[in-house]
Amino acid sequence: MKLTFNKVVPEPIPRPLIASSKIWEEEITWAPNDRILVQAQSGKGKSTLLHLIYGLRKDYSGSWEIDSVQSKDLSAEDWHILRARKISLLFQDLRLFKKLSAQENLELLPEINPQAPTVKEMCEALGILHLLDKPVETLSLGQRQRFALVRCLRKPFCWLLLDEPFSHLDQDNAKAAAGLIEEVLNQNGAGLVISSLAGSSPLSCNRSINL
Repeated sequence: MKLTFNKVVPEPIPRPLIASSKIWEEEITWAPNDRILVQAQSGKGKSTLLHLIYGLRKDYSGSWEIDSVQSKDLSAEDWHILRARKISLLFQDLRLFKKLSAQENLELLPEINPQAPTVKEMCEALGILHLLDKPVETLSLGQRQRFALVRCLRKPFCWLLLDEPFSHLDQDNAKAAAGLIEEVLNQNGAGLVISSLAGSSPLSCNRSINL
């Protein structure tokens, strides 16, 4: 699934930030299996970019396409299908239901990728299997981030969007999470867009862009 951007500028991004960006107001094409590291400080539009690709932002000038189809021509039903089957997003704020258990949160997905590792396998890899029955509100931010990642990886997807996925993880847990992400990406043959405050990522990326 190819993504093409033609001079996209979200609102309201300040003009000085646009001028220094390598994405906003540029013409860019990302191939289906590209792995993109987007680097920027807070407030420069990292989350905005991921939300735009996920179909949550309509407040922009310019245009962008999914496999040569203009995003603004896609219907609400088209976006529902894309988010259920083609694009998976790990939100920076995680979007877990705090009163539900981790297991219950993982069961809310509309569709599951049958080729992905099982919940047990992923939770074992991330060291959180023993926490499945715990209410999310009792978990640490690092534990919540790992469960949100499991939910994200259980979906079928052609593009995986990760918004600062290691921000609450120590080095060992970040390494384990990166290994699991790489495994599922390779299984899916999918593209990746990962945002980061830092200049590097535990994940292997073939393109690095300053937003």
